[in-house]
Amino acid sequence: MQFFIEIVISGIFSGLMYALVALGFVLIFKASGVFNFAQGAMVYCAALAVVGLIDFGLPMWLAVIGSFLFMVLIAISTEKFVLSKLVNQPPITLFMATIGLSFFLDGFAPIIFGTDVRPIELGIVDEPILSIMDSTGIGISKFDLTASGVIILLVVVLALLFQYTKIGRALRAVADDHQAALSLGIPLKNIWTIVWCIAGFVALIAGLLWGSRNGVQFALSLTALKALPVLILGGFTSVPGAIVGGIIIGVSEKLAEIYIPPVLQDFFGGNFGGIESWFSYVFALMFLLFRPEGLFGEKHIDRV
Repeated sequence: MQFFIEIVISGIFSGLMYALVALGFVLIFKASGVFNFAQGAMVYCAALAVVGLIDFGLPMWLAVIGSFLFMVLIAISTEKFVLSKLVNQPPITLFMATIGLSFFLDGFAPIIFGTDVRPIELGIVDEPILSIMDSTGIGISKFDLTASGVIILLVVVLALLFQYTKIGRALRAVADDHQAALSLGIPLKNIWTIVWCIAGFVALIAGLLWGSRNGVQFALSLTALKALPVLILGGFTSVPGAIVGGIIIGVSEKLAEIYIPPVLQDFFGGNFGGIESWFSYVFALMFLLFRPEGLFGEKHIDRV
């Protein structure tokens, strides 16, 4: 039973890390109605900026601030040179634009900050909390616990921002209809710039946490793919849904990795290792058959 609990706890922490990446997708989708394929590249870009500025001799806190300013510059440039040219265009057009932005960031950031794999030292030791281990026998990592607290706090702040602030209401209006939002006097350019800055901040937090655990490398750009099942389960428009979807995906893939391979080997023989890398996608595909809009997504009805 203790082993099962440890697997579930590990899955929850992994799921929260996935949810952090998914948050960036949710933010952009809520403001523009388009899937931002460049979110993974933004995570890589932000983390690379931090380690690059540290290599230039800046202290950690100043490197983080500098990285955020770099992400703000990217947000402003994205609005000015990409989004402002595509107002009221079909979502597929905006989606293709984010694909181009993703390739640009993947190539542009390493030119400035280098391509070497480097760690980010946050000062949080990835070791079990002894007091919890002594009392329950269950090992909980200090890093996982701290990262989870940061992620949950960020989700609460973003949920309140979207639900109870003037900016949040404007973001939802822009997502529903660009032209209608403009006719109501909502400054579309400013709103898009703000939401991309927020998404850049979320990417920075994700880059710091993922970079601290796995090192800053190009693979961070591919973490976006892990967020897809999370979005399918939680819904593309729900900030809390990203957390719930992330926890479900994280726990299910950890349990599947431990308990499914022995069953498959008994029936078919052979080696069924590595199930964790693809199980979440199969799980999300099955979920789509029953609830395409996700657990917290809004049902879309077209009247013809």
